[in-house]
Amino acid sequence: MAQAELALIVGAGSGLSGSLAKLCAAQGMRVALAARTVEKLKSFEGASFHRCDATDPSQVRTLFESIDTPELVLYNASYRVRGPLLSLNPEDVEKTLRVTAYGGFLVAQAAAKRMLERGRGSLFFTGASASVKGYAESAPFAMGKFALRGLAQSLARELGPKGIHVAHFVIDGGISKTAEGDSRLHPDAIARTYLDVHRQHRSAWAFEVDLRPWVEKF
Repeated sequence: MAQAELALIVGAGSGLSGSLAKLCAAQGMRVALAARTVEKLKSFEGASFHRCDATDPSQVRTLFESIDTPELVLYNASYRVRGPLLSLNPEDVEKTLRVTAYGGFLVAQAAAKRMLERGRGSLFFTGASASVKGYAESAPFAMGKFALRGLAQSLARELGPKGIHVAHFVIDGGISKTAEGDSRLHPDAIARTYLDVHRQHRSAWAFEVDLRPWVEKF
């Protein structure tokens, strides 16, 4: 009997990634959650937990060696530092780039190696408004998210013809922490979109999806 699909979420937490984990499990998928601090993930019943710093090549390699080949990989990790250009700490800027973009490259490389052997899979990246427009006093985050979007565009063109569905999601707006109201993005609603894109027929794959609440200006 074939095993259920495996979804791997790197940079997992209680918000969007938590909603996606619960939805995937409810759909009968197996779920693996990876984060630098796994203690925060223990509330997700039925998932496997993996300690992984996505900016460390050896830890990323160990992560993929410890799990089956996933059908869906989501890179959800990011780091943000704000401030005027002249006050930014170069070490914080470097960390932003490493977590937001370099980690995405390492995870994508490891995932593609496994998926290409099977000839299928979905590789998703969580972007932000900063993926397409840089805001004042938020240069490091824009640099990281622009780089992540560029990575996704390149991989979609390289891996799509080989059966790997690469998609980038622009989360344009704040994510709600409750289920009330509709002026902020609901994490459960975002998660449903992610899973719908994963289920798309390859004759009509989406590369990029913009998600924003109806009141958000763009």
